[in-house]
Amino acid sequence: QVRLVESGGGLVQAGGSLRLSCAASESIRSITVMGWYRQAPGKQRELVASITSIGSTNYADSVKGRSTISRDNGKNTPYLQMSSLKPEDTAVYYCNVITFWGNAYWGQGTQVTVSS
Repeated sequence: QVRLVESGGGLVQAGGSLRLSCAASESIRSITVMGWYRQAPGKQRELVASITSIGSTNYADSVKGRSTISRDNGKNTPYLQMSSLKPEDTAVYYCNVITFWGNAYWGQGTQVTVSS
């Protein structure tokens, strides 16, 4: 079973930046889309950003212009660079990978806390 492990979260002041990384326990083939989701306390998990196998990206309106998703083609895992962080960005951030065969892999999440 493939495991994803996120890193790069932490406590940051408002206006600061973070770079989230995702590592896979083994190579994942036939990836169609990779993404980052987040879940704040009392709220549903929501998509933050995604990137397809051909490089098309999609961002939530709330992070558009402040975040950049990229991928490590060699490792087939995504990165998320976030800047101008706001307290409302506080959440657990999850890495997600979906394959052509319909397999969806999730990490355990990394906490991002933005202080005002």
